[in-house]
Amino acid sequence: MSWQDTLIQVLIILGASLALLVALLIFIAFILLADRKIWAAVQMRRGPNVVGPFGLLQSFADLLKFVLKEPIIPAGSNKGIFILAPLVSCVLALSAWAAIPLASGWVIADLNIGILYIFAISSLGVYGIIMAGWASNSKYPFLAALRSAAQMV
Repeated sequence: MSWQDTLIQVLIILGASLALLVALLIFIAFILLADRKIWAAVQMRRGPNVVGPFGLLQSFADLLKFVLKEPIIPAGSNKGIFILAPLVSCVLALSAWAAIPLASGWVIADLNIGILYIFAISSLGVYGIIMAGWASNSKYPFLAALRSAAQMV
């Protein structure tokens, strides 16, 4: 097997992962829109209807607002780990989807021990929370992170 074959396999896996990520994010955006519409009906008010037709682009507008906001990093914190912690949590949460078949024959990582992989990745998600609490350089967020990690285990 040459390096070109390995590169092609890596690019195929990255492309499939990116396609799965985009599909999941679009699905989540529409689930959030449905949630907002249901809560609006429960509270007898109109739901999100400003952005796009019927409010279809509201979740994407919220994502854009979230991404463009200025990050608030505490003064005494470890800035690198403070920024890395949410990234670790998100990457681990999304990498568990690699072993879940979405259709017949459409799976990113066809593992014999797929359920064990999902359990292992799920247990590693605790590290992102502990990193965030520790990086804040304050005892109360760290204690809250430990408490949250204990609940996840």
